[in-house]
Amino acid sequence: MISAEIEYLIGLLAKLPGLGPRSARRAVLHLIKRRAELAEPLAKAMGDAIRNIKTCTQCGNLDAQDPCALCADEKRDKTLICVVEDVADLWALERAASYNGTYHILGGTLSALDGIGPEDLNIPDLIGRVTDGNVKEVILATSATVDGQTTAHYLSDRLAGTDAKVTELAHGVPVGGELDYLDDGTLSAALKDRRPV
Repeated sequence: MISAEIEYLIGLLAKLPGLGPRSARRAVLHLIKRRAELAEPLAKAMGDAIRNIKTCTQCGNLDAQDPCALCADEKRDKTLICVVEDVADLWALERAASYNGTYHILGGTLSALDGIGPEDLNIPDLIGRVTDGNVKEVILATSATVDGQTTAHYLSDRLAGTDAKVTELAHGVPVGGELDYLDDGTLSAALKDRRPV
């Protein structure tokens, strides 16, 4: 028999993305066996994060300060806004270390099937940032899914009357990718978006 406290912890961890009941059970067992070196510091770190992390009122990033460190950084190019769906997308672009502008997090994508419309996303703040500031370019970095592309198309229509140039990320063959292993959609996008050499 497993105690109610352990079952509850397993149930909570199983709700995390990428963890099912079996993985959650293993994680809980590992945490309990190593409670002094893992579980207690993890509980403290989670408590600190819950108390201190807030959403940036400018871009929607998560940070201990508002505006976030990225928005407050004077070295970043404030004339560029890269629009992403979620904080995880921002983190991915920052890991690549090849972009030095600002960001705007939508909080998802438009989805008729899920009942998510423009009023459910952080679109008005984006339009406000573009029309009120000296933004020269808006980079639409939504996913290559139907919902992501629908969102990009909607945003490009909404931004058409502004002075900002609207661009999107390129789609196609990844660096190191072999054609034989790529899906049809990626190959099609790569052919459509080909460029001169």
